[in-house]
Amino acid sequence: MSADWRWSRVETVRSLIRRAEPDVVEETKWRKPSNPDGVPTFSSSGLICTVETYRDKIKLTFARGASLDDPAGLFNASLDSGTRRAIDVREHDALDEEAFVSLVREAVARNRA
Repeated sequence: MSADWRWSRVETVRSLIRRAEPDVVEETKWRKPSNPDGVPTFSSSGLICTVETYRDKIKLTFARGASLDDPAGLFNASLDSGTRRAIDVREHDALDEEAFVSLVREAVARNRA
């Protein structure tokens, strides 16, 4: 991924995930010619989320997002999915960092339950 706003946002999200769960395992999966950088995945006792980049957004997909409480209303994509939920972040969108950290912590807790 080139160093543009998406790269900066992914770095911010990465640091928030690490703040929420310092022992998180980050792996890059699903490399292919159309996406040579692959997709960063974050796990702790199971998959927490993936971070995909698109031309106009980054997509933070929580593997078990449908089972998580989201009082801040961060989830704004994949709302009809039975299991997962996602947060689409566009260039000028604000991300409630404290709510995001709480969501990651809840996802980790669900994985450990």
